Amino acid sequence: MSWIQGRPLRLAGLVLIGLALVAAVAGGVTALSGGNGGDTAAPTSTPPPGDSGSAQNPPPSEVPPSPPASSEVPPPSSAAPPTPPASTPPPGEPVPPPAPGGTPEDQAAAKWVTVRVYNNSTIHGLAARAGDDFRAQGWNVAETSNYSGGIIPTTTAYFRPGVADEETAARALGAAFGMRVEPRFEGIAGSSGGVIVIVTNDYRGATTKGK
Repeated sequence: MSWIQGRPLRLAGLVLIGLALVAAVAGGVTALSGGNGGDTAAPTSTPPPGDSGSAQNPPPSEVPPSPPASSEVPPPSSAAPPTPPASTPPPGEPVPPPAPGGTPEDQAAAKWVTVRVYNNSTIHGLAARAGDDFRAQGWNVAETSNYSGGIIPTTTAYFRPGVADEETAARALGAAFGMRVEPRFEGIAGSSGGVIVIVTNDYRGATTKGK
């Protein structure tokens, strides 16, 4: 009978011990989970907002500004402006015409060119007289004759186009004797080389002294 009465007490003690063990286990688990609850998240490597990118990129104030390429004006050139040719007259003044027959040296050098004189006037012997005037100034007169191929309006010295020596000689003769100077026309285009002078009634002889 005493054994039966002691059995419930033993069972109760075992239950109490079991509860105590359960409580102890539960307490330990709670302690473990509570101590690691704030450290479960891994720390992030992203810097705070105020320091983002400060390790790689300097702050804007430390980046030197690049100078604008198109805003710079090149300094004015120190080279002097080109000067006009010495022979150019100032603005507003008339340009002098070129000297007929070139320079005096050119005129003198052209006197070797053959000159043929033809009379187209009503004055007998005018070609011979003009030829003597030309020879007196050193010109190479090779022939004097008459021209009957038409009426020439004024005394004229003719040269072959493109022959520089003949043009120079014709212009020199024109300047010295007051004659018109022109390229040869069709009626005398095939004549012998040299300057052809056709004198008319208006021939007056030399207007300048020979050299």
